[in-house]
This record gives sequence, structure tokens and C-alpha cells, in this order.
Amino acid sequence: MYDVIVIGAGHAGIEAAMASARMNKKTALFTISIDMAGSMPCNPSVGGPAKGIVVREIDALGGLMPIAADRTALQFKMLNTTKGPGVWSLRVQSDKMAYKRFIKKVLLHTENLTVVEKAVAEVCVKEQKVTGILCTDGTKYDAKAVILTSGTYMSSSVLRGHTAVKSGPEEQPTVDTLSESLRKAGIRTFRLKTGTPPRVLTESIDFTQSTVQPGTPSFLRFSETTTPDQVLPFEQQEVCHLIYTTPKTHEIIRQHIHDSAMYSGLVKGVGPRYCPSIEDKLVRFSDKPRHQLFLEPESLEMDTTYIQGFSSSMPVEVQEQMVHSLPGLENCVIKKYAYAIEYDAIDPLQMKPSMENKIVENLFTAGQVNGTSGYEEAAGQGLMAGINAALKLDEKEPFILRRDQAYIGVMIDDLCTKGTKEPYRLLTSRAEYRLLLRHDNADQRLLEIGYKIGAVSQARYDQYCQKMEQLRQAAEELQQVHIKPQDGINTYLQSLGFAPLVRGCSVMDLLRRPKVTIEGLRPFIDKNYDPSVEKQIEIEVKYEGYIKKAKRDAEHLAQMDAVRLPKDIDYIHFDNLSLEARQKLDQIRPETLGQASRISGINPSDIAILAMRVRS
Repeated sequence: MYDVIVIGAGHAGIEAAMASARMNKKTALFTISIDMAGSMPCNPSVGGPAKGIVVREIDALGGLMPIAADRTALQFKMLNTTKGPGVWSLRVQSDKMAYKRFIKKVLLHTENLTVVEKAVAEVCVKEQKVTGILCTDGTKYDAKAVILTSGTYMSSSVLRGHTAVKSGPEEQPTVDTLSESLRKAGIRTFRLKTGTPPRVLTESIDFTQSTVQPGTPSFLRFSETTTPDQVLPFEQQEVCHLIYTTPKTHEIIRQHIHDSAMYSGLVKGVGPRYCPSIEDKLVRFSDKPRHQLFLEPESLEMDTTYIQGFSSSMPVEVQEQMVHSLPGLENCVIKKYAYAIEYDAIDPLQMKPSMENKIVENLFTAGQVNGTSGYEEAAGQGLMAGINAALKLDEKEPFILRRDQAYIGVMIDDLCTKGTKEPYRLLTSRAEYRLLLRHDNADQRLLEIGYKIGAVSQARYDQYCQKMEQLRQAAEELQQVHIKPQDGINTYLQSLGFAPLVRGCSVMDLLRRPKVTIEGLRPFIDKNYDPSVEKQIEIEVKYEGYIKKAKRDAEHLAQMDAVRLPKDIDYIHFDNLSLEARQKLDQIRPETLGQASRISGINPSDIAILAMRVRS
């Protein structure tokens, strides 16, 4: 008997198992192979727009991905720095082999966690409550809660051209009976599709025909616990390269478009909108003369380069022509061909905001099985599922993040209230409160909550308290430093396009001006602080008015989310609600008035009527 069983050791399963174990639950992680834990079957990277902030949030809640990403990164790069801080996001190029080794070592040495190398055939359910799992070898394991994080492994098929092969990613076995056991319990599943591009022999590429894409030359990290000596120095970091498709590439694809599994009728599932195959890009964006591709190293231990943006389900012989039409790859050797993969996913509208399934009690789901795409989205969900499974067993209230608290909260709310018909990807545009959900303040948003529920260690909490004291002290000191008009400061201000000072003012007043930084004012203040502390002070000061407005808007959202809806409301016979509102409210069964207001097709008048009923 285990408290919690986690099915699958992908990025969702890792975080779910680690969170459950950290919260003192006897946990078992089931995987086909421990050597595949934390594998990166698609792009060898962590982070990116919105996703990088999710990794920071995972760190603030005690997760493993940010630590593993820092320790095994080949390159660090801060994205969107020419834009506002609400969209700044860190991305690292990962060493996929080192990443898996790091994860394996941590999993095998974590207290309260047992790793079992077996394939799971069924989720066992009795009277609509999970009881455990059945493995393919016939062994049963009992559990109080089960977290399903099977990724793309349920009834999966690898597709190339007109050929479909029963297989999971990277030639791993798939299981057909697992999703069938869910359907027998009344859980709806549907088919989705994703894919991956070719890998080519690195030494066979002519990189002189590409544009070098270096990292950012400063100390960057996902985890606040990471120190400079634990990451690769900038001088030793790898570079990526940028190339573009050519007219010849497009001609080859158009000539063979009906040989693609996407267009031959072989693919039944819906593919990702924001990471389409190259043939899908040509069809959907036919006016584009070229598409950018990135050449990325996979590992220092491997001789392969990943062609990001060139996902395809073309036959092997067509892929040969396509790849050799790219600049610098005319004579390259393809080590691994691209493929599409189709798999069973669960309708996320059947999931509560706590990640628990509405149909089967104590069954939690996380990751691609919920209809999402991306390692980071999976890890964020897995973390929340592991935390909430532990809280449920302790008979405590679930931990639910609001949309103004975290990108993880935005994602889970979107899945629960809107559902998805295609692989869901987090974007900064999905968040209404981007200026509140920044890279720099993830720990301030979440760490104290994580500590209170037992997901964050005492040592990590103490470190956070020290940082907050440094931040408070620095802001107080800078407010008290008074700068008088003088040649030095006026020369600096005029270089930035400002008029010279006529009267003295505080450092904080000067920082409200665009482009003025603490570093620029250093000769006049004689103060040195941690760079992350300085950057946060600058953001808070420069965007103070916008941040206050966003917080006021968020308070209104929080008020609506505080209004709980009775679980036994008969929406179908609810007078004065529109027919569409009745049907969707009955299907989704929102837990709060705020969640109801975010369901597609629910009008403000429906919410007003619902609010009157609840408050009467």
C-alpha cells in the first residue's frame, strides 16, 4: 500500500512524485525505465516565453526542474529584454543526457520515494474511487491516490508518411489498456498529435552559412538556490545557430504534401497550433517566403544537432531532400528522422482546479495527458497534482493558484474552464496580469504559501527571508540617499536624454525615469547590492503605477473567486439563465463564481443572475 502512486516519470511525474514525497507521503513512481526519467524527446531546452516564468514558479514551490535545468545547461539566454519586464523570460539550452542523469540520481535518493520499473496497464477503480494500479505483468499495487502523468504514451502511434507504428516517443513501448481503463470508469479521452524534427550529425553541418546565436553574458538562473560555481561560465557555454528555409525547401514540401501523415489522412488527432510541423506552416502561412530554424546542440556527449522549427511527418526519403535543401546542411548526415506521434489525452474539463478528476475520486492527472504541450507546462501541473494529492490525503483544503498569482494558475484555470481541442501551450498573452507575474518576483508570489503547506523546506524559506530583508533594506537606503545637482549626475542624465537636475532628489525619484539604473547611479550613491535585488527595485519603481492598477483589477477577480458555488445546483432547470449557460455550467460544474465567469459562452447577465442566487 502506498499513499500516492505516480504513473510516468516525465517532467510532470517527476515533480508530482517529488512533491508528494517532500510532503511526507509514501510515494511510488512507476516508469518503464528509470534511465528515461526526465527525457527530452523534443527540443533540448527548458524555459522560453511564459514557460521560463513557470520554471521560476516551480522553483518557488520547491520543485526540481529549475535546479536540474541550471546544473545541466549548455547556454543561458534572457529573452524579450527589449520589451517590458512582464514578458522577460529565461531559456536554457539543455544537455539532455546530463539532465536525465541528474534527475535519476535525485529520484533514487529521495526520502519517501520508491521508483518501480514497470509498465502500468490499468488504473483500478471501485465505486468511482481509485484503489491502485495493475501492471502489465499482472501485479497489483494499492494506493490511496493515483497521479496519472503518462504523457504521450497512452495508445500512441508514431507516424511517417503513410506508415503508422505502435510506439511511444524514442521507440519506447506504448500501452493500449491504460486509456481503456479510464474510459470504462467514465472518463472521456480524445486524440492529439505532436511531433519532432530530424537530428543531424553535427560535424556534417557547415555552420559558416548560419548566424551565431550566443547566450546572455551574465549570471542567470532558474533556481534561487543556484550559485555561480554551479553553472557553466559564459565563456564555456555553447552557441546555437539561426538559418532559414529556402524556396527549394518549400518546393519539395509542396510537391510531396500528400505524402505527409498530416495530409495523407493518417493523422486523426489535432496538432499543436503554436508549434506546427513545417508542412503545416507552409499551408497555413503560404504568403511567407521563408521560416526561421534554429540549430541546437543536444548534449556534449552526443554528436547530433536538433533542427528546431522543422518538425515533420514526411516519409524518410522526402525528409532527406528537405533537410539537404537547407543552408549549411546540403551535405549533412541525418542521424534520426522526424516523426509525428498521436496519443490519447483526457478531456481537461473533467478536472477540478486541484487537478483531481471529477469522475473518479483521488485520481489526479497532470501533463500532456491533460491536453497540454511542453516540458514546463507538464512540470507545473505535476507539482500542483503532487501537492494537492498530499493535501487531500491529509484532509486539507486544496492548493489552488489564482490567475493573478502564477502562470501555473492561468494554465490550470484555462484547462478547467475552457478545455482544449489541441495541445495547449502557455503564452504571455493568456495572462491578464503579466506585470504581476514576472520572472523576478516568482518567489515573492509563491514561496511563503509553499512553505506554509509543506512544499518548501525550512532552509529554503530562511534563504528567502534573508533576500526579502536585503530588498527592504536596499529600498530604504536608496530612498534616503539624496543626490544634489552636479556635473557628473547631469552629464549622465543628459546622455539619456533628460534635462539636468535643478534641485536635489532621492535615488528612488531618479529611478522612476526610463533607462536610469542603479548601476548608472553607482558613482553617486556608493552602494552595492545583489544584481537581482537591484533589478527588482528598478522594476517596482518604474512600473509602480501600472503594478498598482493591476493589483486593483486582480482584487476584483479574487472577490469573485472567493464566492463558492454550491455543488448541488441544478443548472439545467435554473430559471433565467440562457440555454448555453445552463448546458456549460452543468458540464463543467465550476467551483466558484469567478471560474463560472471565465467559461466560454457565459454572459455577464448569466453571472449576475447566478450571483443573486448564491448570495440570497
